[in-house]
Parts: sequence; structure tokens; C-alpha cells
Amino acid sequence: MGDPMISTDARAVLPEDAGRAFLIGRAWVPGNPGGPSPVLVRDARLLDLSRLAPTVAHLLNDPERRALARTGDWPVLGTIDAALAAPSGAAERLHLLAPVDLQAIKACGVTFARSLLERVIEEASRGDAAGAASLRDNLVAHIGVDLTKIVPGSEAASRLKSELQKQGRWSQYMEVGLGPDVEVFTKAQSLSAVGYGDEVGLNPISSWNNPEPEVVLIVDATGETIGATLGNDVNLRDVEGRSALLLGKAKDNNASCSIGPFIRLFDAEFTLDDVRNAKLRLDVEGCDGFHLTGASSMAEISRDPLELVRQTHNRSHQYPDGLALFTGTMFAPIEDRGAPGMGFTHKLGDVVRIVSPRLGRLENTVTTSDRARPWTFGLTQLVDNLARRGLLGPERNR
Repeated sequence: MGDPMISTDARAVLPEDAGRAFLIGRAWVPGNPGGPSPVLVRDARLLDLSRLAPTVAHLLNDPERRALARTGDWPVLGTIDAALAAPSGAAERLHLLAPVDLQAIKACGVTFARSLLERVIEEASRGDAAGAASLRDNLVAHIGVDLTKIVPGSEAASRLKSELQKQGRWSQYMEVGLGPDVEVFTKAQSLSAVGYGDEVGLNPISSWNNPEPEVVLIVDATGETIGATLGNDVNLRDVEGRSALLLGKAKDNNASCSIGPFIRLFDAEFTLDDVRNAKLRLDVEGCDGFHLTGASSMAEISRDPLELVRQTHNRSHQYPDGLALFTGTMFAPIEDRGAPGMGFTHKLGDVVRIVSPRLGRLENTVTTSDRARPWTFGLTQLVDNLARRGLLGPERNR
């Protein structure tokens, strides 16, 4: 039994219609000094956009730059196959990074009825996986309605809330899943997300956790949704289940946020309606021979994607660098991976593959956050690096 491997074939990683897709990414460009650069995907090659825009945020927040990026004659850095084959973090080799940089990284939670039930179960079990199975059957029986038919914030949702409150069964997760206000939280700090092929980290205090395959919306500084990509919003079920106040500890850890492989910008070939109808496939392959598959459909989301954006970016909260917004998942695996009734949890070395035909494939290997490569390249290091490479101010165009 061999260890699962990360794919290094561009044909497997790119969208099925890559030849018609407007794909923007970010790559580490070797040199003296080397550094991160925005890139354009063209004919399975990576083109350097750093002279057009020093960061992805500069590029995506300027419609004129976006137009120039697609049509310009830009230097070729290398093939995607070569970038995929490079060891993660190898400064001397061209390799992919998460495709966002200065953008805020936010996430919406409890946006699917199926995951709503699992969040309530986590809370009721106080993060104890052993008690989840019996609670699951009991909860479904007592709710007595199909939550997928309930529109958040509607009169039907309000009536259900009143009834469940009388029974003492209303939950803070039901409040954000069915109430008028969506849950929005900070998933990770700017520049901290990992990309394709990197290790993704679990806080080592967790013993009950799972991947969360999601569509990530890309929103510019004006609040316009301009594209999408894939993300893994790593979830610690036991930590958040003990207390919702532990959300920050459960969600924001070293290497706990994966985004990629590329941002697909909206155009005539790919629109917000394609996001609304996107289907995601999840595959987890373990070193122990374990294999888990699952699927998630954006058509089953409880709130429209633009409503998630509206409740995140508005007159009460702006994002001058733009933002990447995780839209939530309906996937919460309950298959046993060990003792009966214990459900699924990750093991070190798991390879997680998230696939959507129009967005491509995101793959990562699971480790713990203390073992993952430390995050050391923050905003200070980025500014210094761009200055040394002559990519700031008037020097950029020389």
C-alpha cells in the first residue's frame, strides 16, 4: 500500500474548459531575489503579470488591469506541469501559491441545511464524536420538518424558531442558519493561505475534524463579485463543538486555510450562474488505505451567493484590498473510520482532493499546524520583497 500522491499533471488540475477560462493565479518566481508574482494561465503555461500589477489585489481591483492581463503579451515563466512538480516552498523553483494575497479571507458558516444539523449535533455533543450518532437521529425526529425547505429569515423560519424555543431545542447555529443574519467570520489572515500541493494544517488539540470543500467568491474593493475559486475551510468539530467562542481557535491556525489552484474570473464563458450551479466532489485518500468520497452542490445553498457578499461587504464594512469569501459547505462526513459510532476524522498524510469541473482541482496533504511549514512571509516581508525587485512605484514600468 503506497502513500497517496498529489497530482502534478496540469490536465488534472485545470478546469475542463481551461482553454476558454480566464485564470489568474500567484506563483513564486525564483531569482535573486525571488518572490511572489501574479500570473496568467495561457496554454498550460504561467505568464508573469508582475510588471502590470505587483500583487493580485492590485490586479483584481482595477478593471483596466484585468482587461490588459488577458490580452497582453507577458513573459512566460514556465509550464504549469513544472510548477506542480516543484517541492512546496522551494525558493529556487517556480511553484504555485494561494491565488490571493492582500485580500481579507472571510468565511460564511451554516449556509447549507445538511451542515446546519451537523453543527447543532457538535454543539449538543459538546464536541464528543462518540455521542454524535444517537444525537443525530434524535434531533432529526424532534425538528420534524425538512430544513432544506425553510428560507432563512422567512416567516416559516420564525415560526420554527418559536416552536423549537418552546421545546428548548433552538440553537445558536439554527439562528445563523435560519435567521436573517448570516454567520461571517475571519477564516485566515491576509497572505497566510496555502495553495495547491501544500500541506494543510490541523490544530493538534483536535481529535475530531474534517475537510470542508467550498466555493470561494472573489470580491473586489467595490464589493463586486468578479470570480471564484476552490477552498478547504478546515474544520475542527470537537473544538468548535465545545464552545462557539472557540471558533477562532478552531478555524484560524497555521496552514488551516487552503485556496486554489487559480481564480476563474467572470466573463461570457463563466458567470455567477455557473457558481450557483457548481458541483463539488471531495475525495480523501489515507495512508491507511481509507477512501472517502462525497459531493456538494451549490444549488442546495440556503442563501444566494450574492446575499452572502452583501452581508459581508456593505456600508457597515468595507474591504479596500478586496476579499475572498468562503461560501460554506453541505459536506459533513459521518462515515466511521475506526471504532463504530466515532465517525470520520483526519489522519496525518491524508490527501484531500476538491474538484469542480469549471474551477479545477485543489489538492493538499494533511498534517498538524505545528508540523506544517511556519508562516513567515507576511505583509512586511512582501513590501520589502516587492521593493527589492523594483515592483513598487515608478520603478515597476522600467
